[in-house]
Amino acid sequence: MVVCGDDALAHRLAAELRDVYGERVTLVVPSAREPHRPRIPPPARALGRAGALLGRMSAAMVRPSSPGSEAPGDGAEPPEETVRILEAAQPDDAALSEAGIAGAGALALVYDDDELNIHAALRARRLNPRLRLVIRLYNRKLGQHLEELLDQAAAVAALDLEEGGDEVGVDASTTVLSDADTVAPALAGAAVAGTSKVIEADGLLLRAAERTPVPPGRPGDPGVCTLALLSASANDPADAPGSAAGDEGPVLLPDDAAAAAAVGCGTVVLETVSYTGRPVRRRWLRGRGAPLASLFSRRLRWSLAGVVGAVLALAVASSLTMGEDPVHAVYLSLLDLFAINEPAINDPAPRKVLQLLSGLTGLLLLPVLVAAAFEGLGTFRSASALRRPPRGLSGHVVLLGLGKVGTRVLARLHEMGIPVVCIEGDPEARGVALARRLRVPTVLGDVTQEGVLEAAMIDRAATLLALTSEDTTNLEAALYARSVSPRLRVTLRLFDDRFATAVYRTLRAAHPGALTRSRSVTYLAAPAFAGAMMGRQILGAIPVERRVLLIARVEARGHAALEGRTVAEVLRPGRLRVLAVDTSAPDDPEPDAAGAAVTPPPAEERTPARLVHELGDDYVLRPQDRVLLVATRQGLGDLHVRNPPAAAARPGRVRQG
Repeated sequence: MVVCGDDALAHRLAAELRDVYGERVTLVVPSAREPHRPRIPPPARALGRAGALLGRMSAAMVRPSSPGSEAPGDGAEPPEETVRILEAAQPDDAALSEAGIAGAGALALVYDDDELNIHAALRARRLNPRLRLVIRLYNRKLGQHLEELLDQAAAVAALDLEEGGDEVGVDASTTVLSDADTVAPALAGAAVAGTSKVIEADGLLLRAAERTPVPPGRPGDPGVCTLALLSASANDPADAPGSAAGDEGPVLLPDDAAAAAAVGCGTVVLETVSYTGRPVRRRWLRGRGAPLASLFSRRLRWSLAGVVGAVLALAVASSLTMGEDPVHAVYLSLLDLFAINEPAINDPAPRKVLQLLSGLTGLLLLPVLVAAAFEGLGTFRSASALRRPPRGLSGHVVLLGLGKVGTRVLARLHEMGIPVVCIEGDPEARGVALARRLRVPTVLGDVTQEGVLEAAMIDRAATLLALTSEDTTNLEAALYARSVSPRLRVTLRLFDDRFATAVYRTLRAAHPGALTRSRSVTYLAAPAFAGAMMGRQILGAIPVERRVLLIARVEARGHAALEGRTVAEVLRPGRLRVLAVDTSAPDDPEPDAAGAAVTPPPAEERTPARLVHELGDDYVLRPQDRVLLVATRQGLGDLHVRNPPAAAARPGRVRQG
């Protein structure tokens, strides 16, 4: 495996391939001496009193991680003695050839520059047509076209190999991923409990829900299955009785007996949800017409309604007193209102009184029309401006940072219909244009300055999402927000591993009644990139405290741990379990008249996969079954590892110990 990159994702991906999948990795970086981490300002200068408080509390509370624990930070680098590190300023032909691209099985291009990744992918496909490519691109539309182009080039090369008599059958697929798109659902899920962590697979909608501890003697609902038993201090006090997980971390993928015996600890269960849809809200300048509420203020709308009511009242009075037709009475009232009717000099007294009242109503209508004209003009002028937070807003999400990740998270939250207020210090940030187009309230300013968080109404917010690229900025915003609202739900994007651990434990202990989460983009994105390099489809990641569970879809054929085994035999507590099975494929496809096998129906015409409790634990997996799995990174690596450590080295193949 060859990994080329210039930031922490390349190092994390190399470690993932080495530790989880047992692959030999060549890491191509601009400089092996650079840690590729953002510079963290000194705490005394960036944090002030908040940094001093963190230092005093974390010194007493942070414990070293166990050897088997998974660190959440972005800065983990694989040791140089187990991963070959190659220094190259650019991934040109010479650098790729020196990395051994001609004999590699897969190449990951994870530079932070889309253009650089595209150029390197074209070179790599030319140097090795059989190569499996995984490319990091932020532009999704461009990524789709690039996938088609490179797959077509691989297909043409495969035909040439067939004509030349060479062996064919190598998976030379191209996968384009975006780290921001990969982690956006998890970050949005951490911000809004209960409405996220939804994964769609084979017609099923599955959601991971976090549940509070159940009192002793009362059975809890395990849902489809229990994914994890949370640690004692995740959602409840540290001295909770009978906690099965303790304070060292959650227990992932327990068996049914362990889940039933767990008392006094929170759980993460998987539930099935049915999509009912929500009505599409007509938004200003997004539909075919602008609604009245977007053009005019509430006070002006009430004024217009009052004038209309007065005209109708005058028309009814004219119809009753003068005996006129109602429609004709309304017409005469409008003529009197605009002062274009004949004076009622020789008419009866009731008619004269009604004409005077209509004229008075017309005088009151004039300023209302002028105000409507000015408000409508101001609305059109401010259509391209950023919207300010409305006065009565509450229960919203404050999103700090509109970079690559923040932009994707904003789009996901907007799709869910969740109210958001954004804070961004750079007016030219890429997410500002999206916020302006979606009419999302945005505050431009430095979050470290006084009054910026108050402008976003942090005291009435439900969640703070701090997603800037600077750890200290995120931490300072979180500490200040917690001082304003102690029960505020906080999700931090932190880079440094030790710093993240200190922040997480300190905030969790200082505010046990509030939910605190620290998330790392590379930590959540690396498993998806590694899975794509191994040629499998990872559908999503479910963060459980500071660890990650992967949802993957694999075919039972070719996997000794799946093919011909029952669902109960596949279960490996703590590592792997089966969620659902797609049994739509026939047992023995009948060939057609020409002798070719019948093509299976497309994915959209297949019936939804059947859950495990519908099939039973005694169901035997067939080779053609597609299995939906939930696994830890180690469990998925054990399932697909190509070089098992216990296996003897085969002739003609070099195996690294």
